[in-house]
Amino acid sequence: GAHIKHINEQTYSYLGGKLSPFEAWLLLRGLRTLPLRLPHHMKSGLTIAERLKAHASVERVNHPIYSNHPGKATLAGYAGLFSFEVTDDIDIPVFVDALKYFRIGVSWGGHESLVVPAKASLEQTPGLNSMARFGVSPRTIRFNVGLESVEDLWADVAQAFEKARK
Repeated sequence: GAHIKHINEQTYSYLGGKLSPFEAWLLLRGLRTLPLRLPHHMKSGLTIAERLKAHASVERVNHPIYSNHPGKATLAGYAGLFSFEVTDDIDIPVFVDALKYFRIGVSWGGHESLVVPAKASLEQTPGLNSMARFGVSPRTIRFNVGLESVEDLWADVAQAFEKARK
């Protein structure tokens, strides 16, 4: 009873009750190559996160490696998925549009680098959605660092910051 109630109230509304065949296929597709991709995603993601952490237009980087959460001690790994918050002098739509390697998307299980500005997610569903519920700042940008060259990705991010500075 209580467990099912919790699932219905907290999980079902965000994830749904079942996977469609296409979603199941996407999951299986990503899992097949995950052991080969994960070390690259981890290393490149951390490199980009470290460079963002040192960037003047970045206020905060939300990456598992920088977490103070007690569970960090048991962290066996992480992917290239993390977020960061930019300063007020960055025009987020201009930043996202200027990116060439990072494409707008939310299929985090693939090989490509993706970006999602939190502001878009916050405005997509009127009222209280999961981003709003967890207090995600509209200055947050989420990255999935893919398999592209880390230097190409960083050059892309750097040029996007230059174009987006107000």
